[in-house]
Amino acid sequence: MDIVLLSHTPNPDALIAAAARICYRDVAASELLKSEGENLSRRLIAELFRSGHMSAFEHVSFTFGIDGLSRVASHQLVRHRVASFNQQSQRYVKMNDDVIIPPSVERNDDAKKIFLEAARTAQNAYMKLVEMGIPKEDARFLLPHGYSTRLVMTMNARELHHFFGLRLCRRAQWEIHELARKMLVLCREKAPVIFALAGPGCIFGQCGEAKSCGKPYNDMGELLQG
Repeated sequence: MDIVLLSHTPNPDALIAAAARICYRDVAASELLKSEGENLSRRLIAELFRSGHMSAFEHVSFTFGIDGLSRVASHQLVRHRVASFNQQSQRYVKMNDDVIIPPSVERNDDAKKIFLEAARTAQNAYMKLVEMGIPKEDARFLLPHGYSTRLVMTMNARELHHFFGLRLCRRAQWEIHELARKMLVLCREKAPVIFALAGPGCIFGQCGEAKSCGKPYNDMGELLQG
């Protein structure tokens, strides 16, 4: 899985702090942004997050290029509706045999053999249909969900916090968990203050799951190392 931060709002930490201050100050937003750029109020951003005043976080967005994600995971990803997506189309792009193999299958030689044989059979049938003139958009009905895909995704900082809170939980599916971990590493490089408190509830106080995994993270370092 390859994750690249393609673009992001400039000065994200300072912009959120300035946007929050405009509610209480009779000062131009440009002046507030300049002030926060020179002397960032980390305390203000932390207070906004802890008090649930997240509207200012919506002014900052991050755009990711994602390669090598399975369609199993991308189907979960698009459930985050406060985001924008463009995904490689199986209607127009001929699919090769690039299938994501789950770790549980990779560790078991017999399971891996069964998995790859089934994927190969589906790929061969797909190619035969395409060669017969069947449209790719119809031949793709044979393909497994595990096929690798490419996409571009944009989320604002508020939705990213929600995404990290859910998908960095140990109970999340392994692939989207790894995607979220890599995204958080990239986000913290560009906006360390905004995302200082991003992650599952077990790190910052209380598990939000109805049933705990029983293995809470000890700290952010453990989470980010994977």
